[in-house]
Amino acid sequence: MTEKNTQILGFRIKELRKGKGLRQAELADLLHVSQQTVGAWEIGRRSPSTDTINTLADYFGVTTDYLLGRESKADMVHSMTVDEALGTIMSYDGKPVSDHDKRVMKDLLEAYLRSKGE
Repeated sequence: MTEKNTQILGFRIKELRKGKGLRQAELADLLHVSQQTVGAWEIGRRSPSTDTINTLADYFGVTTDYLLGRESKADMVHSMTVDEALGTIMSYDGKPVSDHDKRVMKDLLEAYLRSKGE
């Protein structure tokens, strides 16, 4: 992996981790690695193994291509379901979005799209 790719991967891991409200130590526990290892990934000093990249992609609901800088979030949106897209929403206007809020948003979106198709 090139240095640039390692930097992109690290940035994306950090961005996704923070988006879920996780500390490095919490992500490290989930992946059975040390906090220092996660920190090294995030600053681009080291890269996770292929298996770990796959695990990260599954955990964060993104593709490995996204993690590796081969596609943007805009590219991913086109291939997401409504549930997947709503699952990525963590807050609005600085306030947490609850599962109930996400269900209401889904119902509103589905009703809007149904009425638009008529």
